[in-house]
Amino acid sequence: MEKQSLPIINKNLCTLCGACVTGCPENALVLKSLGPEFKNPASCTYCTACEDLCPTGAIRAPLTVHWSTVN
Repeated sequence: MEKQSLPIINKNLCTLCGACVTGCPENALVLKSLGPEFKNPASCTYCTACEDLCPTGAIRAPLTVHWSTVN
């Protein structure tokens, strides 16, 4: 079973604007005093909306391409 990937939150860059929290279509984030946190990580679909909404780049959702070969 593969581990679920979650966007990476850099709280040093976060200005507590809350755009990621209000814009999350899955309601997976909550804004705490030090920045956003995943209140329900399992509901995150890795849609990358939070990354697009963050004005300071505090949330990154890097994508990895895996190539497979068919034998």
